[in-house]
Amino acid sequence: MAGTKIASLARSSAIMTAGTLVSRILGLVKTMMLALAIGVTAGGAADAFDVANKVPNNLYMLLAGGVLNAVLVPQIVRAAKQPDGGRDFTDRLLTLTVGLLFAFTAIATLFAPGFVHLYSSSTWSGEKTALAVAFAYWCLPQIFFYGLYTMLGQVLNAKSSFGPYMWAPVVNNLVSMAGLGAFILMFGPGRMGQHAVGTWDAQKITVLAGSATLGVVAQALVLLWPLYRIGFRYRPRFGFRGVGLGRAGKVAGWTFGAVLLGQLGFIITSRVASQASSNGAEVSASNAAYSVAYLIFMLPHSLVAVSLATALFTPLSSAAAEGDTPAVVRQFSTGTRLVGLVNMFFTAALIALAGPVAMVIGGGTTEQAIALGIIIVTMVLGLVPFSANYLLQRVFYAYEDARTPFFVQVPQVLITAAGVLVSSSLPPRLIVAGIGASMTLGYIVACALSAILLRRRIGTLGLRAIIGAHVRFAIAGIVASLAGTALLRLVGPEAWDTQVSALLTGTWIGIVILALYLGVCWVLGVTELRQLQATVRAKLKR
Repeated sequence: MAGTKIASLARSSAIMTAGTLVSRILGLVKTMMLALAIGVTAGGAADAFDVANKVPNNLYMLLAGGVLNAVLVPQIVRAAKQPDGGRDFTDRLLTLTVGLLFAFTAIATLFAPGFVHLYSSSTWSGEKTALAVAFAYWCLPQIFFYGLYTMLGQVLNAKSSFGPYMWAPVVNNLVSMAGLGAFILMFGPGRMGQHAVGTWDAQKITVLAGSATLGVVAQALVLLWPLYRIGFRYRPRFGFRGVGLGRAGKVAGWTFGAVLLGQLGFIITSRVASQASSNGAEVSASNAAYSVAYLIFMLPHSLVAVSLATALFTPLSSAAAEGDTPAVVRQFSTGTRLVGLVNMFFTAALIALAGPVAMVIGGGTTEQAIALGIIIVTMVLGLVPFSANYLLQRVFYAYEDARTPFFVQVPQVLITAAGVLVSSSLPPRLIVAGIGASMTLGYIVACALSAILLRRRIGTLGLRAIIGAHVRFAIAGIVASLAGTALLRLVGPEAWDTQVSALLTGTWIGIVILALYLGVCWVLGVTELRQLQATVRAKLKR
């Protein structure tokens, strides 16, 4: 049964993982191009654009990101049992959501200066703040299109059409990369600070920020065709009382509260990170470096946890609606162990190769790569609990329970915010690394609380199998990471002092780490690895 379940999950998530992998690879290339265009650790324009481009992401998450992800799939799955297949309910839900997104986006764009001041440091110069505001006016319309993308994608997911939602960001990255390429051709590179704050005019701002927003627009609109192909036809329907939206509103309210707490904590993070670029330090990893490190941290989570959670969410919602607790537990346990197997490898590899990875993505000097690498290490230590908690939340949402994740979020945010504030007293080059460590501690606490509370609700989670598997993963990861670290020290820093040499060095040492990790897992009898190997072998024979 377990092998069949793992094989089924592997098949369900394969196309999503492929789309996410391509998207994330392009995202890393885009980040490299952005670093080439305006730098990463040099401060100035890089931080101004980073804050401006981060504001729509954070506001979208506040209004709709978690809300849409928590509400749409379970509600549409339940509505599908109605005589009309849930069409009337879905149309009304989408009409209400589009209206709220449009109104919120318009208001947020009007208040762009206030949001920039909120997320940036008070020590920024007036010229730097004004540049960030100009970027923000171009970037804030992304809120609506991020929301539209998520809304259309969740409708596809609820109808078991998973691929387009994961492949759409590829279009976004391609459009954004074209814009960055145009910027570099028109105005030249700026990795070493050539595009100082005072050098920006309307044309430069439009090319950089406008192309970023155009990518998000394309990401949303490209989903209209796959929706049409599966036979979905949307008709605006008004009148939102007495049609079953009350339950959705209750779930959305608690989810909104949880996201609001997270965003309040992030405001503290953003302001403290901004201090690192405001002290005159030559190499200070600040907001832009934080974003690069977080992108690297999110890569394995997006590849595995998000893909599996997306594939699991629809059957989880169906099992929860039918009261089939054993099915819920089986799906959760299988998904968590598979995610842990992959994430532990990435944790081991990124700890050992943080410096070369930072050099490949951010470029610059070895000193800059080391500063960025320290942040990567502190963040990636929280990867396994972060992804596990993500899956735990999906089980709560499958039961239409957004209240419990809200209360889990409270201590997580308090612990993280306290750690971030303490980090502000560290030396400038370690401030953002301290932020990463604080985030890791918060993830661990949230994961433990979620597991305890979910176990109380449904009686069992199969924790013995989950914990036993993760212990074996951790042993393999420690062995592989120590070997990788030793190899990197043996070849010396001169083996990764350029982007090309860092890529080559990181590649061959990464292969060694992977081989050791898989080998130790095999010796320890990791069943998940053996079952995946058997599935792959059967596919190849077929």
